[in-house]
Amino acid sequence: MYEAVSAYPDGSSTVSRHARTAARYGYDGLIVRTRNADYDADAIAETYGIDVVSGIEIDADTPQQAAGSIGNFRPRCTVLMACGGSDELNRYCVETDRIDVLSRPMAAGGDINHVLARAAKTNRVFIEFDFGPVLREHGGNRVKAIRKLRKLRELVEYYDTPFVVSANANSHFGLRAPRELCALGEQLGFSADQIRAGLRAWSEIVARNRQRAAETYVEPGVRFGRVDDAENTQNESNEHNAGPGQ
Repeated sequence: MYEAVSAYPDGSSTVSRHARTAARYGYDGLIVRTRNADYDADAIAETYGIDVVSGIEIDADTPQQAAGSIGNFRPRCTVLMACGGSDELNRYCVETDRIDVLSRPMAAGGDINHVLARAAKTNRVFIEFDFGPVLREHGGNRVKAIRKLRKLRELVEYYDTPFVVSANANSHFGLRAPRELCALGEQLGFSADQIRAGLRAWSEIVARNRQRAAETYVEPGVRFGRVDDAENTQNESNEHNAGPGQ
C-alpha cells in the first residue's frame, strides 16, 4: 500500500521524514506531491525500504491553466494529480486521460455528480477520497467534509469509478497507518476493504506509468524488441503438440 504526501517546501516535513514514518506504519511506498521537494529516492529506499515516487499536484484555477500545466509536468513525474475545485475544473480533469488522479475533488466548493463519475471511469482517472479534512478540521467544517465523503463514496461505488485513499498529510505527524484509516472509513460508511483498495490503487498507478515509461512500450499489449527465447520454445512446443491439421 502507498500514500501520497506533500513535503517540504510545500509541507513542513522532508520526504525522508515522511518515509521514515510511513515505513513504521507499514506502507510500501510514498508518492511525493510536491514538485520542488529535494530528496534521493534510492538512498531513502535503502535506508527505510520505502519506494519513493515522484509526483506533481497541479493546482490551477481554470481548465486552461490546467491544460498548460499538464503539458509541462506530465513528462516530469510518475504520478500526475490535479487538485479539484470548481465544477468546470473537475469536469475537465476527469475527461483528461493524461491526469492520473483528481485530488481533493470537493475542495473549494467543488462537487462530483454522476456525469463526472462516469467520465472518470471511462478515462481511468482515479478520484481521491481525501480524509485530511475529517482528520484535521473541527466542528461544522468536519461535518461538511464527512457529508461530502459519504456522497462521493455512493457515486464511486454505484458507477465503479476508480479511486484512491489518502490522509493527504503535509507533515509526518499527519500520516495515519492503514489500520487507522480503515477504522475511520468504517465510521463513515466505507468498508475496510474499500480503504485498503484505495491505498493499493496508488501502487497500481505507479506500476502502470512506469511500464508506460519503459523504452519498449508502444501501447497496452504491444512492445518493441525480440520475443524471449523461452517464449519461442513454448510456442514451438505448442505447435508440435497440436500436430498437423489442428
